[in-house]
Amino acid sequence: MAPGGRSLTVTVQSARCETPVIQLARAREVRRLAEYQRRTRQVIDANKRALSRLFQTGVIYSRVGARLGRDLLLAHQHLLKVGDLLTRLSEMESPERFDAQSVYDEVQALLSRTTALTARSEGVLARR
Repeated sequence: MAPGGRSLTVTVQSARCETPVIQLARAREVRRLAEYQRRTRQVIDANKRALSRLFQTGVIYSRVGARLGRDLLLAHQHLLKVGDLLTRLSEMESPERFDAQSVYDEVQALLSRTTALTARSEGVLARR
């Protein structure tokens, strides 16, 4: 006790502020989704360019060009569906991990296939 009857202990009031909690799994999911959306847009643009070149060069009117054009149009249709799926996935509050993984696997397969088709079309155009 201090003179005068006061206690020597000092009470410290700490200012407790709420620290935001960052859910790393959710942050990774958002980043992954954004990366797939960006890559899908790039592949769609490359696909459009390949189709345009098929028409501009007239290769579309050959048997090989028509088959390639049909494959590119089908891939383009699938990519538009993928873009829609990714948009729906981004609008969900908490997407199920299993469903999200199956969508990402499908997206990856379609992106790889479309990239290969685009490369094949460039090879056909380069030969002509």
